[in-house]
Amino acid sequence: MNILTTLTTRLPFFLVAAMVAISFPVFAQKQKQQDTHEYQLKNGLKIIVKEDHRAPTIAHMVWYRAGSIDEVNGKTGVAHVLEHMMFKGTKNLKPGEFSKKVAEVGGRDNAFTSKDFTAYFQQIEKSHLSKMMALEADRMANLRISPEEFAKEIQVVMEERRLRTDDNSHAVVYEQLMAAAYANSPYRNPIIGWMDDLKNLSYQDALDWYQAWYAPNNAVLIVVGDVVPSEVLALAQKYYGNIAAKKIPERKPQIEIPQIGFKKINVKVPAENSDIHMAWKAPKLGSQDLDYVEPYALSVLSAILDGHSNSRLNRSLVRDQRMANSVSSSYDLKGRGPQLFSISASPTKNTNLDVLEKNIRKIILEIKNKGVTELELNRVKSQLLSSQIYKRDSIFAQAMEIGMSEMEGISWRHLDKVIENIQKVQSKDIQAVIEKYLVDDQLTIVVLDPQPLSAQKKSQATVSGMRH
Repeated sequence: MNILTTLTTRLPFFLVAAMVAISFPVFAQKQKQQDTHEYQLKNGLKIIVKEDHRAPTIAHMVWYRAGSIDEVNGKTGVAHVLEHMMFKGTKNLKPGEFSKKVAEVGGRDNAFTSKDFTAYFQQIEKSHLSKMMALEADRMANLRISPEEFAKEIQVVMEERRLRTDDNSHAVVYEQLMAAAYANSPYRNPIIGWMDDLKNLSYQDALDWYQAWYAPNNAVLIVVGDVVPSEVLALAQKYYGNIAAKKIPERKPQIEIPQIGFKKINVKVPAENSDIHMAWKAPKLGSQDLDYVEPYALSVLSAILDGHSNSRLNRSLVRDQRMANSVSSSYDLKGRGPQLFSISASPTKNTNLDVLEKNIRKIILEIKNKGVTELELNRVKSQLLSSQIYKRDSIFAQAMEIGMSEMEGISWRHLDKVIENIQKVQSKDIQAVIEKYLVDDQLTIVVLDPQPLSAQKKSQATVSGMRH
């Protein structure tokens, strides 16, 4: 049993919080001394190896710095489509054979695409690492995309969009929120792509994407588990070292233009209940200034609003006043593109959305004027720290943490610095970011106006917009 789990069963929470906060420097020092090693091959491939000898297993991941943020209008969704095509054969493998070979050695594999990156992974027993490297290196260099396989797979992707987005009212609302909140950032486009773009993508578009971005000098290889770093490096050199580097396309800054006023849209889709989503433009953490306090303050604020059952939003709106069935807050302090601080809520049957919005604003205003208590700060900080400890108890989660941070521009060497700076956030820092960023001129509100479920669903949501 984890030490924090044991403590919480025997001691009051405020004592646990205090003990966690006091013990943080020791934890940070321990993490910095863990066996993580970084190398780089001559072709530009970065390799990060982290030793964890608790079990004879390994997480092997290849991350490409190519996501939907790199797409252009008319070809949205191509990053995700290429992820699918990566399983459709190389000059050495037939379609579907990649995953079959992973399964034959008792492993599992998958992939995922985000706004910032695309990643591929295998989880295997340690003796099979060389086989995984051979497979992954093969498709890094030798992917084959046929018109026939593409024609079949694009239908799979379009059906995925229909099921996960077009037929899901919450997904439609989120998609419309992003499109409304961002004016010129590629973050405004859905990762899966707009349906019309998917219909018009060709196998050549996917091939062009692969040839442009899939190169060792645009990738990070991460291996975590029961390994010897020097042996991992030798295997990486053997399998990846002969793949030629490419000239990566120039990345334009694509900096989001300043928002100059409050925005609100009404989204009409078949749904059982209405809901409201509020999103403010917010700063992000940059690799050049890890001591920039505002992103850390926003992270703590989000956890205070929605980090536990007794958080401000849940306690007031769900438990006490019973005007919301659910409420949540989110903010990501890292990313290649601009970030949002958001609050979402679903009202109870007899609650007006305007009343719900006013009460959300009231809670934020109260924190802005009066700050937060030390108990709240300690609770949130201890939860953030304990979640980090739990995360590092998993080999796969460790690999994910390193990969995501690297793709978002923050070196694995600075992960402990990020946690340490979160522990330094004070009430006045939270009040300051509310006053600076959670203002109407930075706000976009999207309201779900539920239509009868029996109504015929249109291919796209009906959206009416207004600017104030």
